Amino acid sequence: MLEDIKNILIGFRQEDLHPSNAVSYGLSLAREAKAHASVCALSSKVVVTHAFVSGVAAGLVASENKRLRELAESAVEQARQNAISAGVLCSGEVVQEPYAALTSSFTNRARVHDLTVVDAELSSWSLGRGLLEDTLFSSGRPLIVIPSGTLEFRAKTVLVAWDGSARAARAVNDALPFLKVAENVEILSVSGEKDLSMAVPGGELAPHLSRHGVTCSVKDLTAKHGDAGETIRTQAGLIRADMIVMGAYVRSRMRQFVLGGVTETLLGKSPVPLFLTY
Repeated sequence: MLEDIKNILIGFRQEDLHPSNAVSYGLSLAREAKAHASVCALSSKVVVTHAFVSGVAAGLVASENKRLRELAESAVEQARQNAISAGVLCSGEVVQEPYAALTSSFTNRARVHDLTVVDAELSSWSLGRGLLEDTLFSSGRPLIVIPSGTLEFRAKTVLVAWDGSARAARAVNDALPFLKVAENVEILSVSGEKDLSMAVPGGELAPHLSRHGVTCSVKDLTAKHGDAGETIRTQAGLIRADMIVMGAYVRSRMRQFVLGGVTETLLGKSPVPLFLTY
C-alpha cells in the first residue's frame, strides 16, 4: 500500500463536456493510498469592468458564468458519486473566480495537500497550462500531470529522470511512496543536452534508494539529436513505465517562467503520468 499519502488535491477545468482524466486517476490513486480526495472544479469567471458596458452585455456575461458554474457543479457531483462507488472519502467544491485569483486560490489549496493531480495541457499558451505552472512553481508540493487516456493509477514500473540536481533529488524524495511500491525503478541519466560531468551520477542514487527498499537499476543514455526530453519519453515507452519522476526546470528565475526544454517536452508529450517537483 502507498504510505504517507493521506490528502490528495484533484484540480480540473470543467469548461466543456470532455471528462477529466485527472479526476479518474486521482480517485484511483486515493483508493490505492486509502487517502482523502479533494476534488476542485476550476472555472474562470468573466468579469465586466468597463463602466459603459450595456446591460445586455452584462446580462450575457452573467448568464455564461452561471452556465459554467452549473457545469462545474455537475462534474463535482459526478466525481463525488464515483468516489462513493470506489469507497473513497471525498470532498468537492467549485472555485469560480477571475483567472488571476483562480490560480492563487488553487495554489493555496495545493499547499495543504500531500500532492496535486491535474490534467496535462498540450498548449504552452493555454489558461490551463498557466494554472498548472503556477501550482508547480508556487505551491511547494509535488504535482502529477495526467495525459489524455490515462484513467487508472499504476506504479509497477517507474522511470526516474535523473540529472543529479537539487530539484531531481527533491523529486525522488517526494516520490518515495511510489518508488517503494514499484516492482522496477529505472534511474535514467541523459547526457548530451547539458553538462553532467559535475553532477551526482545515478549510480550513487541507487544505493540510497535500495536502503529504502526500492528495487532499482541505472541506465545512462546520450540524448538523441540533442533532445533529452524526447530520449526520456522514448525510454519510458520502451520499459513500459507507468510514471516518470523528475525535477522541473526553468530557464528564467523571473515570475514569467520559461520552462526548460526537458520539462516543456514532457509536459506536452509524456505518454504516462509525470510526477514533478520544483
